[in-house]
Formats: sequence, C-alpha cells, structure tokens
Amino acid sequence: MFKKMPFVLIAEFLLIALIYPYLSMDLKSFLYGVSLSLKSGIVFFLPLIVFSLLFKSAVQMSRQASKWILGILVVICISNFTSTMLSYVVGKAVYGMDLSIALPSEGSSLQPLAAIYLPKWIGNDMAMFSGLLLGIFLGWIRPKGAQTIANFAEKAVSFFLKGFLFAIPFFIAGFVIKMVHDGMIKVILQSYSLIFAFVAASVFTYISLIYFAASKGSVRAFIQSVKNMLPAAFVGFGSMSSAAAMPLALIGAEKNGADSPAAKSFIPASVNIHLMGDCFAIPIFAFAILKSFGAAEPTLMSYLIFALYFVMAKFSVAAVPGGGILVMLPILEAYLGFDASMLSLITALYILFDPLITMANILGNGAIAMSLGKIFKRQILLNLSQ
Repeated sequence: MFKKMPFVLIAEFLLIALIYPYLSMDLKSFLYGVSLSLKSGIVFFLPLIVFSLLFKSAVQMSRQASKWILGILVVICISNFTSTMLSYVVGKAVYGMDLSIALPSEGSSLQPLAAIYLPKWIGNDMAMFSGLLLGIFLGWIRPKGAQTIANFAEKAVSFFLKGFLFAIPFFIAGFVIKMVHDGMIKVILQSYSLIFAFVAASVFTYISLIYFAASKGSVRAFIQSVKNMLPAAFVGFGSMSSAAAMPLALIGAEKNGADSPAAKSFIPASVNIHLMGDCFAIPIFAFAILKSFGAAEPTLMSYLIFALYFVMAKFSVAAVPGGGILVMLPILEAYLGFDASMLSLITALYILFDPLITMANILGNGAIAMSLGKIFKRQILLNLSQ
C-alpha cells in the first residue's frame, strides 16, 4: 500500500479541496479531532518504538565481531551530523523566503469536536538512552536472550507501524481540513514546490561533491561512479526502500572500489541508519513549516541540540516505509516547537518526497562507501611502501 501512498495523499488533497464547501462544521471538527487523537496515540507509543529499535541496534552492535564496526558507527554519526548541520544553512535560506501566512485568530480557527489526549508517560530521550544502554549491556552478558527479545520487539514495532500506514490518510485529513478552514493551505501548496527544489538541489549537490572528491577530481571517474550506483538508486526510488535496493547497492559500491572490509561492511551496516536524504529533507521542511506558521527561527544552539538528538534517533528508524519521519515527530515537537498541525504537514511532505529521499539515501551510502574504499586502499599502499 505504501508505494501508492504519495498518490493517495495527492488524491486526498484534491478530494478535500473539492468537497470542503459541502462539509458541515461538525464533520470538519470531528475529522480534526480524529487527527489530533491519532497524533496523540503516535506520540504515546513512540517511546516504546524508539526503545525497541535502539535496543535491537545496540544488541547487534554488542554482538558484532568485526573490528570495523566501531569505526563504521563513528563515520555514520559524523556523516549524519554533518548533513544535518549543512541543512541548517539551507534551512536559514528557506526561512528567509516569503512563506509567511496570516494566522487566524483563535475564534476563527477550527476547533476539534472531541479528541483523545493520552498522557506523556516517558521522554523520548529517556527511551533512546535506556534502549541503547540496556541493549549493549544485555548483548554482552546474555547475547542469545537479548537477540530473542530484540527480534520480538522488531516484529512488534514493524507490525504496529505497518498498521499505522493505513491510518495515515485519516491522520492527514483532519489537519488538511483545518488548514483549508484557517486559510493556510493555498499559500502552502503554492510555496512548497520551491521547497522541494531546494531540498533536492542541496542534497544531490552535496552527494555529488563527495563522489567527485572520491574520484580525485576526475569528471570521467565521477560520472562512472554515479552511474554504477544508479540501478540501486532507481530501485530505491520505485520501492521507497533502501533495504530492497541493498543487493544492487553492494554491487555498485564494489564497482566503485569499495572492496576493503570496512567499505564492504558499510552498505549493509548503514542501510537504515545513514540517511543523507532525511538529514537534509526533514530539517529544511521544518524551517519552511516554522516560517509558514509564523514561528520563530531556531537559534544555532537550539538547532545544535536538535541535531544531536536527530542523529541519535537515526539509530531507531524503523525499517519500514515512512519510519524515517515517524520517530522524528517527538524531537520536532520537543526541540523545534512543532504543534499538531505542523507535525501533520511535515509527515505529508516527507511521504510525498519519499521516493527522492530514499534515492538520496542510497546514493549517499554509496558515496561514503566509495570514500572509505579509497582511504583504506591508500593506507594499504602506504603501509606496503614502508
């Protein structure tokens, strides 16, 4: 179903635009309440999801015998953090664009007919740290038992998230109706095509520079290296799954010289946690949404704190379509001040742009694997010369 989700959302937007004048105020308020209730449910269960996925990642790390694993994790963290901080520069440019929307007064804004609000029972940061530490600890002292728990938790989370995919149209519908009612949707739809262009231009330029540097400035080698990764990138574009494209990504990386143990290990180790596309798209979308809703621009210090949690949360991204944005919702809410309507909008934008985000993730993994291959090859030659 998720492969059709972008088309479902586009059809949903068009349908709401057509039938909106015929909807009663009670029905609009009811659908908005449904969206708020679904959002509350997501936020309530997300600490468990984050804990489970980080626990699994930590167990795998603690059981990993390869001497390269620690270095690979360091590279992944540095790369994700660098991409996220670069997106701050692009985000500031986007925030400077004319995206201001005249926000409605409280009296004219659509109010929910009824909504279920679940309590916040644990912080997302606590779930992150506890999942990571407990996974490493149990992975060392009870590896078999920890792996069994981790596998069960992963299946449970996957089942929950795949089920939630069917609720996404209802999650989005109420907030779209609210934005139409409040007079914001027209400006947003007109403006965000340019935001998509900003995201695509920035992430693919950055990835191209990495390939060009790994090709030692040779245009011919650069073109060939990108060409080697394109089959995997196109599979990712069509399936919206980096995991589905991993076999072709491995072949492309090997053609690009990623034949050292560390370089060959990078693709499978990073497939769901090294996400350049997400690191550019989500923060840039966030800046655009903050400006659209009249919210203050994040300071460098507040964004730095957000970036640190953002990078850590990458280790808890679920290996299902849409998992990249779902686990980020509490971080956007806690550290960038997103409200329910903002969270709904960024979820919709992410899903609509997900084919290109996945494509960027795959090309980014190939770029870093190629760079690692060149570095290790140079080091081996240096050792032989000595």
